[in-house]
Amino acid sequence: MGTIKLVLGIFVIVAGIYLGAILVPVYYSNYQFQDDVKTEATLETYTAKPEDAIRDAIYKKAVGLDIPLTKEQIKVQRHGTQGTGSLTISAPYTVHLDLPGYPVDLHLDASTENKSPF
Repeated sequence: MGTIKLVLGIFVIVAGIYLGAILVPVYYSNYQFQDDVKTEATLETYTAKPEDAIRDAIYKKAVGLDIPLTKEQIKVQRHGTQGTGSLTISAPYTVHLDLPGYPVDLHLDASTENKSPF
């Protein structure tokens, strides 16, 4: 009985480490990408940079983080006038993970809206 508990306990620990090794990098990349999107929105709300240039900058950051995202998935919208309006960026994407016996699609979304204080 004690041997079964030991083997089961080791199995649970190994499974937890395996899942952590697969899931942590995906969520960490998403966290970094969300931070980059938020920073970009904060900085570009007050500039005259066109929406396509913002989209290209976001796409380059996604490629640098190995995020499976296309330029068409990134939505950039300006509302109002430059400096007094708002900037909305939305970048939803899906990461497919092949876990043993259980394939998973993680639906992640790096979105933000920055409003001018004026």
